[in-house]
Amino acid sequence: MDKATIIGLVLANVLIVLGMVITGDMLWFIPRPGAGDPVGFNFNAIWSFVDGASVLIVVGGSIGTMLMAYPMSTMLTAVKAGKNIFKEEKYDPEATVKLLSELSGRARREGLLSLEDAANETQDDFLKRGLLLMADGHEASTIESVLFDEMAKIEERHKVSIGVWEFLATIAPAMGMIGTLVGLVLMLQQMDDPNAIGPAMAVALLTTFYGSFLANVIGIPIASKLKARSAEELANKALITSGMLSILAGENPRFMVERLNAILPPSQRVDGEVAA
Repeated sequence: MDKATIIGLVLANVLIVLGMVITGDMLWFIPRPGAGDPVGFNFNAIWSFVDGASVLIVVGGSIGTMLMAYPMSTMLTAVKAGKNIFKEEKYDPEATVKLLSELSGRARREGLLSLEDAANETQDDFLKRGLLLMADGHEASTIESVLFDEMAKIEERHKVSIGVWEFLATIAPAMGMIGTLVGLVLMLQQMDDPNAIGPAMAVALLTTFYGSFLANVIGIPIASKLKARSAEELANKALITSGMLSILAGENPRFMVERLNAILPPSQRVDGEVAA
């Protein structure tokens, strides 16, 4: 039995129901700032956007639903991947082409076996794996298959993590709509009590706000950044793969540079003289 599904189902339903029946200020333990701020900012206005019931319905409901939709391990991987948006990973196509050009010249002079030393010197695991396969004398078709299979698996893992964040961007506004309906029902049932209309309307409006916030400020931007990072990484690996297959084919280093330039944008292309 998938425990994450059970936990998610219970969590989502319990928190949504709590959001329906809760009354009063859930966040009473958080000190509210006093009225009148010396620098002219009314920070009291922030608390107008804080509502415990709305948090339970939107945030709790979204997390519970995501646990139902994805295995726990997948969600943890997606969270870990989400942290990568704060890391700046730069791929330098020009440096990669120059390195491949040097390796091509080295292989032509000293043979493919000499690439084993180069493999031990590089910090790029993907390049290292390819160079070791070349040094071991495997066929070009075998090496091509191994490298492209690895790229496909990397892309698949990336898509799963991106899908989790896209799911959040989809489910959060839906939870916001559920909260809006809950707030409207509560409001309509208590029209004769003016004191109850305000809190019910707050739930109705703030759940929509929270749902939109989670989707448009967190879910969509993280998914978009991860897509861009994935495209950059895969493009770099495709460049490396093309270069190594060119080396295996015994192509002239200058021709290899031109081949690689063909798949690069003009601003990143390398002068063929580097292969001389």
